[in-house]
Parts: sequence; C-alpha cells; structure tokens
Amino acid sequence: MPFWDHPGSAASPAVLARETARRAELSATLATLYPKPTSVVFEIGCGHGHFLSAYAAAHPATHCLGVDLVTQRIERANRKQNRLNLQNLAFLKADALETLSCLPSFVRLSGIFVLFPDPWPKRRYEHRRLLQASLLDTLAARANPGTWLAIRTDDLGFYNWANKQINSRLSWSISPNCPWPYEHSSYFQEIKGPYQSLIALRC
Repeated sequence: MPFWDHPGSAASPAVLARETARRAELSATLATLYPKPTSVVFEIGCGHGHFLSAYAAAHPATHCLGVDLVTQRIERANRKQNRLNLQNLAFLKADALETLSCLPSFVRLSGIFVLFPDPWPKRRYEHRRLLQASLLDTLAARANPGTWLAIRTDDLGFYNWANKQINSRLSWSISPNCPWPYEHSSYFQEIKGPYQSLIALRC
C-alpha cells in the first residue's frame, strides 16, 4: 500500500502526479498484455519468479502474472521468463492493488498465490500486512466463484491473522480439504523453516 493511502496522510501534488503517470503506464502495459477477455493466475509478491515460472511452464495454456515491489527481483524474474521463453508469463514491478485497479475490466482471476509474505509480526505494523480487507475485497471483485486463494507462510502469527481476515469476508471461504494447486519449492520455501498452507475459495 503506498504510504499516502494510510489514514491521516496526504500526498503532495508532485506525488499525485507521479501516481497518475504510473497508473497510466501500468494500464497501458496491462492492456497490451491482455487485449481480450482472459483469465489469469496472479502471484502477489513473486520474488525472483522461481515459483510462478515453474507454474507457467507446467500450465502453458494459462496466463500468469506476478508482481513485486523490488526492482532487482523483477529483473531476475524477467530473465527467467525470457530464458524459458514462457509466452504465457509476465512479471511487473507494481503494487497488487494498483495492478488490480489497472487491469482491463474483462480480465478475471482464476487463481491467486501469496507465498511467504513479510509477516510484519509486531502488532503496530499490522496495517502493512498483505491480505487486508481492501485487498481481499478487490481480489474477490476480480475473481469468479471457485477461484482459489493459496497462501503459504512460515509465520504462525501471520497464518492465524490471515485466517481471521478471510473469515471476516463474505466473499471468501476457507477450504481445508482443497488440495494445494501446484507444488514446487520456491526460493523462500527453501530458506524458511516449517510452514503452514491455507486455501480459500471465492464464494
């Protein structure tokens, strides 16, 4: 979430101008990637692209889009995409909420991955965690019934918090018996300890 979206903050005209330009550029990029109605598997915080590259290679008929806010991660992810020549895969340096707002209206989400996000364990930083109500509601608005939201974390506090967040939204239902959509060891999964997995379905 951009810092000026936090309660009590205000953006300067220069910041607003940069935001408008960024959104226009992102909208143009997404319109080029998806010129006609399609469904997309979306990874929020794609890191170096290890996981989504493997998923795209295993599902060549599925469009895949990964976003991250760190430039070097996206650069490395794009090198993987180019090296593997995965035409169904794209990586963008972008905020998840902005990406969803800039996607063409006819693009729908068929699956969502959130793998090992920063847990922001201290209570005063909860507003920085992924899966805030605003993001869950925006994802739901872009998803068809049955779309899965697959979350994996090594932080038990974040796992419990994510469960509560999802249970508070009428658009999502936790599905404990739903199988994990695709198993492939990601960079963070390899360096983290024991982890928990959670799948919710769009109602």
